[in-house]
Amino acid sequence: MNTVGLLTVFGSEVIGTAFLTLLGVGVVANVALPKTFGNGGGWIVIVWGWGIAVFAGVYAAAKSGAHLNPAVTVGLWVSGAHQYAPGVDITIASTLVYFAGELTGAFIGAVLAFLAYRPHYNQPEAAGTQLGTFSTGPAIKSTVNNLITEILGTFVLVYIILRFGDTPTELGPLAVALLVVGIGASLGGPTGYAINPARDLGPRIAHAVLPIRGKGGNNWGYAWVPVAGPLIGAVIAGGLSHV
Repeated sequence: MNTVGLLTVFGSEVIGTAFLTLLGVGVVANVALPKTFGNGGGWIVIVWGWGIAVFAGVYAAAKSGAHLNPAVTVGLWVSGAHQYAPGVDITIASTLVYFAGELTGAFIGAVLAFLAYRPHYNQPEAAGTQLGTFSTGPAIKSTVNNLITEILGTFVLVYIILRFGDTPTELGPLAVALLVVGIGASLGGPTGYAINPARDLGPRIAHAVLPIRGKGGNNWGYAWVPVAGPLIGAVIAGGLSHV
């Protein structure tokens, strides 16, 4: 059995999460930004775009087990698994490497999506709305209910992943992609379904530092919800994965 080192893990998670975020932020930008061919395409286009983004990311990060998501990493840890990928024991050090790779990849992917849509981000009609293409926000602001929604969505994601196999490497990428589409279609309406702390935080940081004309604020007051909610959901899923 081939084993992978932590440097390979980091690079694999960076690449996979970058693909995930490039395509995910890209589909939201295509639907939401002015003067794109996809403008007004609607929620179903977005959830399918994110599903295909996951499909691509899982293939791209196969060497590391394709976590792409700190919630998946945490869920595996809590479930009692012994390895994240062949030869990668579950330790604090390896967990931090996964987290770092996922967050770095999410930031890079968001920057690349911005470059693809830069003229559209800078249109006067887009002013103040660009954050919604990068990160999530509630349709109705209600901290407790928004948190519950993110917990439930991530619980479904991580619990089903863990029931498919002990590590994501035993999952078909199509199965994970369809799961993400289903979660988005069923539970994504209230919060935009981050279900992934890196997917939300990395692009939010990118939005904060990129030179986007008229971009407005970063909604940092809400930013903890799509981080804490998925992590709580992952802990519950990991704890119940053998029930």
